Amino acid sequence: MFFIEYPKCTTCKRAKKWLDDNGIEYEDRNIKEENPTYDELKKWYSQGSLPLKKFFNTSGMLYRELQLKDKLKNMTEEEQLRLLASDGMLVKRPIVVTDEKILVGFKPDEWEELKQ
Repeated sequence: MFFIEYPKCTTCKRAKKWLDDNGIEYEDRNIKEENPTYDELKKWYSQGSLPLKKFFNTSGMLYRELQLKDKLKNMTEEEQLRLLASDGMLVKRPIVVTDEKILVGFKPDEWEELKQ
């Protein structure tokens, strides 16, 4: 299991603590140092049931600076995935990637199934 995070993010810190407290093993990956690639993002998006917009860090400064709220609706899926792959600060985190699941953001009730 991959745990993709930005170490300075308080939500990521809470999620990491939750994983540790529940004895769940993971491989940690810093999104700032190793941004998800286009191929990874495309795979995760196609594997999951989330709309592509959920992969964007809509509360981030870069998202606001680029005015993506208005621009995303006019972009193709391909363009959105390439944009996400261009900068880890555009990607919502944390992300958990298992063989069966992709979890974006931290909602403890959704993460409960990781215990099984």
